[in-house]
Amino acid sequence: MPDLPEALHARAMDELRFIRSTMERAGQFTAVPGWGGVCMGVTALAASAIAGPPQADSRWLIVWLADALIASAIGVITVVRKAQRSGTSIVARPARQFALACLPPLASGAILTIFLTRSGLAERLPGCWLLLYGAGLTTGGAFSVRVVPMMGVLFMALGAAAFLAPSAWGHYFMAVGFGGLHIGFGLLIARKYGG
Repeated sequence: MPDLPEALHARAMDELRFIRSTMERAGQFTAVPGWGGVCMGVTALAASAIAGPPQADSRWLIVWLADALIASAIGVITVVRKAQRSGTSIVARPARQFALACLPPLASGAILTIFLTRSGLAERLPGCWLLLYGAGLTTGGAFSVRVVPMMGVLFMALGAAAFLAPSAWGHYFMAVGFGGLHIGFGLLIARKYGG
């Protein structure tokens, strides 16, 4: 009979760990795609090389908008796949909170893209995009794993730096942010948070 209290204690501790991990998962969106981020970073590096320095012509804008569509598709597909593998619902409260918190900065970026392009200031879009994408990651990241808002802050810092730097350097900032940060943090997320 001396083994009974020890077994009961071990079982109670296992159940408490299970309850704690379930509550932690319920409060954050964990289906952030690490490998998807890596793929998004690779496409951004390619777009940066193809587009070159920011210009007022439509070619530069088309290259980056095409990359945004490709990256968005990669992001959605990999989020859904990761959520399915982990048993996380993409319509659960943490996922909705993540998406709703990201939406205002991204929508602002779309509106400012139209305004800056029409105003002949398209060469300033890298700072705008990096800053607002970072704001979206920072606000949405409040409902996600800790590295997401950290990544958002770095995007915001790059965006601010891009505004201060000569506009001809914009493609370098885009490559470092949308390319390098996505690849680096994507690898970190893939390793620490299951793909």
